[in-house]
Amino acid sequence: MTELIFLGVDAGGTKTHALLVDETGHVLGRGHGGNGNHQTAFDEAKTSIDHACNQALQEAGVSKEQVTFAYFGLAGADREPDYVILRPMIASLGFTNHAIACDTMIGMRAGTHQSYGAVIISGTGLNAAARNPQGDELQYGGFGYMFGDGLGSGTDLAIHAFRSAIRAWEGREQPTLLTELVPQRLGYNSIQEMYDDALENSKRPSHSLAKVMFEAAEQGDAVAIRVLQEAGREHGNSVNALIKRLGMEQLTFDVVLTGSVLSRGSSPHMVDAINEAVLAVAPHAKTVKLTVDPVVGAVMSAMDSSSIVISDDVDAALRKITL
Repeated sequence: MTELIFLGVDAGGTKTHALLVDETGHVLGRGHGGNGNHQTAFDEAKTSIDHACNQALQEAGVSKEQVTFAYFGLAGADREPDYVILRPMIASLGFTNHAIACDTMIGMRAGTHQSYGAVIISGTGLNAAARNPQGDELQYGGFGYMFGDGLGSGTDLAIHAFRSAIRAWEGREQPTLLTELVPQRLGYNSIQEMYDDALENSKRPSHSLAKVMFEAAEQGDAVAIRVLQEAGREHGNSVNALIKRLGMEQLTFDVVLTGSVLSRGSSPHMVDAINEAVLAVAPHAKTVKLTVDPVVGAVMSAMDSSSIVISDDVDAALRKITL
């Protein structure tokens, strides 16, 4: 019997991971590369992805022709113009059976035991994606404030922390711990010093201020709690729009939460607000946090694409993989 071999690739803006496994979930090879986002550097992205794949193949001692299916989760695979570029790029790597998708989809697959579901990725920016049982996929976000994106992301929370501290200092907001914590985190001795430096030198709030919002909320700060709850509702709104468009309201599925903002467990207010918003639209859905590397989702997607039913034992083996 011919051995079934599956390749999963997670190509991001800073690093690329490749993972080669057999049908039992046993790791055959691993590969690593640099920037895999074609939007920022096409040639570098292609080289990074090719290098990671070849490294995994060499470690396993197998050829591209022996790979049953290769699945590529790619940062920057956002719109059809991106796929026009990516389809020939990935095809040129030489894997006969392959598929590509945005990296949001492999993050979703890595967090759930089903081939369908939804995902919210909240880090510097905010993205959401969903796939229904028929395989239809939609995604949202990543294009910036002008397109209605990013509300509640790390960048947005940092700005809210900064402006809330200023507003409270000026008396336009109720007292908040942020008045003390924000300038302290940015290395200023006072709000006045921070205020003047921002105005006179066009200083922008550091993304690290998002952490301050969670710290203040953990201490019971009403302003921080309100901001996180509003952010959670916006996160829920982003994925709910996709759930409704894909007709998933009455299905049972997972909404996978991932990204640096959602991985912070110091304050439950944002996640609680997400749960409330999602359940109002999809009462049988549940939120889960991503606990494995997204490249595992790429391998699972390769198996799904080959009509392989992933057993509980194989699922468990895949979730134990470390890179």
